[in-house]
Amino acid sequence: MARRTQQPAPARRLARTLKSVFGIARLREGQQAVIERVLAGQHTLAVMPTGAGKSLCYQLPALLIEGRTVVVSPLIALMKDQCDKLVEQGVAAVQINSALDGAESREALAAVADGSARIVFTTPEQLAQPGFREQLQQHPIGLLVVDEAHCISQWGHDFRPAFLEIADAAKALGQPTLLALTATATEQVTQDIRQQLGIPTAGVVNTGAYRPNLHYTVELVTDDTHKLERLQALLASLEGTGIVYCATVKAAEAVYEALLLARESVALYHGKRKADERRAAQDAFMEGKTRVMVATNAFGLGIDKPDTRFVLHWQMPSGLDAYYQESGRAGRDGSPATCTLLFLQRDKAVQQFFMAGRYPGLDELDALYAALLREPGQSLSQLVERLGIPRTKLQVAVSLLRRLRIVGADATGHLRLLKDTLDTKTLHRLADEYQGRREADRVKLEQMVAYAQSGHCRWRALLEHLEGDAPREDCGNCDSCLRLARHQASQQAEAAGSTGSVVAAATLG
Repeated sequence: MARRTQQPAPARRLARTLKSVFGIARLREGQQAVIERVLAGQHTLAVMPTGAGKSLCYQLPALLIEGRTVVVSPLIALMKDQCDKLVEQGVAAVQINSALDGAESREALAAVADGSARIVFTTPEQLAQPGFREQLQQHPIGLLVVDEAHCISQWGHDFRPAFLEIADAAKALGQPTLLALTATATEQVTQDIRQQLGIPTAGVVNTGAYRPNLHYTVELVTDDTHKLERLQALLASLEGTGIVYCATVKAAEAVYEALLLARESVALYHGKRKADERRAAQDAFMEGKTRVMVATNAFGLGIDKPDTRFVLHWQMPSGLDAYYQESGRAGRDGSPATCTLLFLQRDKAVQQFFMAGRYPGLDELDALYAALLREPGQSLSQLVERLGIPRTKLQVAVSLLRRLRIVGADATGHLRLLKDTLDTKTLHRLADEYQGRREADRVKLEQMVAYAQSGHCRWRALLEHLEGDAPREDCGNCDSCLRLARHQASQQAEAAGSTGSVVAAATLG
């Protein structure tokens, strides 16, 4: 009898933990490489498609390494879902965010303070607070995880200004091993993430973006009435649960009301709803009590509902990377799922409006500096009100000036100047750089429109955008490929019919 090979002790411990805690027999492609790097203390960026098991890449090491793990997530819905699942599996995990009530917050902070919390989920805004960092510093941190890491890139589709301060937080927390995770990263975004977080080129693990179980399709509609008719028809024809994404809160509320009137089982999720309303909507969808979730992109990052059978877009997102990220919430269990964009040409204007308010210019940077020079100690909300600058744009400006050590913040988040002279040359350079980012956003939006209007393979367009210009075969499964196949079959049938007629005529003659 062949002698069984003995695994090294660390490998046996890893396998036991994988099975006993997570109920999984073996790791998937890419997970092994990422986990081995993390356990070796090497900074890593994992680019893995939705459904490839990115969360396990930090959850498993968190139970095996020395020190606690801090997970920075962009959305409260994301961390709630992941934290709840870990607690059910017996892992000491807590979440710290603005959606917690007083009692929940006190309990979670107590677990952070006494060291009992093995995994701490938080937002980048919370991590930026000096008081919270001080609490985290009381116990060793072995791993800092940046989930949905494309949010750190100012070239990415889902940029979050608060993510710019994570690199400083890592230094304050003693430079723990750093793991960045995302399903969506072009070459430019990947490079930006690496540079900001200090991840070497060799630290990138990319398993590719293709998911053959997703069927992509686009429907061209003429107006909102036609669009609603098609949405209702699609929901009637599709089985299982799914998400309808809208670009604005106003559109999400209107679609939700229309589907309610049509007696669809539907819930609503967007960032302007109260925390308890968002939580109730998410729970109803995750537990299968509600069939359809109508939402803005505030819902979805990292949400683990494997049996989501469809994702429909009422309005197009800002670009192909955003579309891949959002549509990729479907079919995480590997079974067939449908991803449909309802394309109305004038919806392009919605994204153009968002683009106009995204990046600060020289005037906004100057106005922020002047306001803090006149009156130090203002909060971001006070500055928004007094300057009349959109919150997102002002938040980017604040984050930039904090990185340049021109502006600082106290434990309560109130801002003050650290320098009483303004480096005008630096600010002009930043303003020019953001002009370039505006142009890049415009190009991405045009690519999104081209995708919607194209008759070519949908997957080929997505992969060429995400992974470069390498030649690829058509998927054979999207609406364009199936339409081409039907056309070719029709031509072959006609040709066969014509040949048959000629042969018959010759025979009769």
